[in-house]
Amino acid sequence: MNNKNIISLFSGAGGLDLGFKKAGFKTIYANEYDKTIWQTFEQNFNDTKLDKRDIRKVQSNEIPDCIGIIGGPPCQSWSEAGSLRGINDSRGKLFFDYIRIIKDKKPLFFLAENVSGILHERNKEAFNAILTGFKELGYHVKYQLLNAKYFNVPQDRERVFIVGFLNDVNFQFPHPNPKLLTLKDAIDDLKNTAKSYDQKDLENFNHEYYTAGFSTIFMSRNRVRKWDEQSFTIQAGGRHAPLHPQAPKMEFIEQNKRIFKLGSEHLYRRLSVRECARVQTFPDDFKFIYNNILDGYKMVGNAVPVNLAYAMAQQILKYL
Repeated sequence: MNNKNIISLFSGAGGLDLGFKKAGFKTIYANEYDKTIWQTFEQNFNDTKLDKRDIRKVQSNEIPDCIGIIGGPPCQSWSEAGSLRGINDSRGKLFFDYIRIIKDKKPLFFLAENVSGILHERNKEAFNAILTGFKELGYHVKYQLLNAKYFNVPQDRERVFIVGFLNDVNFQFPHPNPKLLTLKDAIDDLKNTAKSYDQKDLENFNHEYYTAGFSTIFMSRNRVRKWDEQSFTIQAGGRHAPLHPQAPKMEFIEQNKRIFKLGSEHLYRRLSVRECARVQTFPDDFKFIYNNILDGYKMVGNAVPVNLAYAMAQQILKYL
């Protein structure tokens, strides 16, 4: 197939885009409204047109024709850790702009990614409305909850993927890989982390970690995974980044209260931005650009793991 042009909506830093690029697709247009992400996306996808407007103000005829549309509409309102407001939240409603553009562009396929909370019982009616919206456009739609750890990603991370094809094909999601990558596979060779951040120091790009204190919520659970385990989910915030596997697991005191092991307190630090990016399977030449380190963690944590995106893209190719 010669035409593998796709468009990317709610693009973020481009985890989905990079995975699809590895599979041979080309993102010719992307839309991202968060200005703290623009420089990172343009640095790493300099041949893609980045539209920086609010998606609600973008008309479909301003978007180029394509074979597929990919994206992850904002997920905070569906999050199990959040308020679960779902479709009643203004961010949840952005799913319908995703549907609007698919309706007008009629690509051969689409892929939408979201948090597992979208499958929560209280979101059932809204989620079914989204699926119905896709089906009414003539798409054959399937969805599945996938854990990234089964797709060459060293991270325990569950996300929902919705895939639709305009053609009547019996799409099957990629098969899980029984061999799991670990934190040792991902970050064992990274030695040059630092507490400070200097954007001019390109040799150590993104190797800094957030050093603020730890909240009682953070200290309510063990936040350390061992070298031979998969990382906890990389979240979109530095304050809740997992701790480095050099530290012992946190000691249980009582329900919702743990402490750092006495005598080993110096070993407890958050994963650096680059270590989180490694866990998300971004290559080291992918540079995250920010003035506030928390923006770095946000970009990394919100992204779809590149290797999982690649597995999805390869599978979609089989059905085109």
